[in-house]
Amino acid sequence: MATSTTTTDAVRVLVHALDQAGDVLDHVYADRVANPTPCREWDVGALADHLVHAPELFLAMMRGEQPDWSAPTPHLTEGWAAAYRVHADDLLHAWHELDGEPPLPAEWQIAELAIHAWDLAVAVGFPIDRLDPQVAEVGLGFLRETMTPERRGQWFGPEVEPPADAGPYDALAAFAGRQV
Repeated sequence: MATSTTTTDAVRVLVHALDQAGDVLDHVYADRVANPTPCREWDVGALADHLVHAPELFLAMMRGEQPDWSAPTPHLTEGWAAAYRVHADDLLHAWHELDGEPPLPAEWQIAELAIHAWDLAVAVGFPIDRLDPQVAEVGLGFLRETMTPERRGQWFGPEVEPPADAGPYDALAAFAGRQV
């Protein structure tokens, strides 16, 4: 792989982000899909479907395609973690086969996975302290560098003040406009 050390470090964090999102998806059950999430527009089922599909969309981008992030995602009624892990493995394989500069930053993928893993963890009662703080820190760093008010769109509300004792995930969630 002819990528930079910074990219290699980011891919290591991406591995953790992908793994932990799968761990959270292991806690999605059919009787929880209608539960609300901190992500205003989605219940647990819709958010789980989005999270399952995200690595597939990132992989398409790595191949030079322009996927439609607003298109409806395939709906699952079970097996979210297993389906997700297939897509996550494909994405990681693409990163490991990459020769040269990446077509998109790994940090963007980390940020997407980190915030939605937190959203889903809160909604299904997965312990936030089991999430990797480095994933949140890298995701938050990327968002702080790239997220302008006009780019927040419908998925990120205005930044809210995190609690004084906020950990990395609460700080990330607050930056993304989630109530913590």
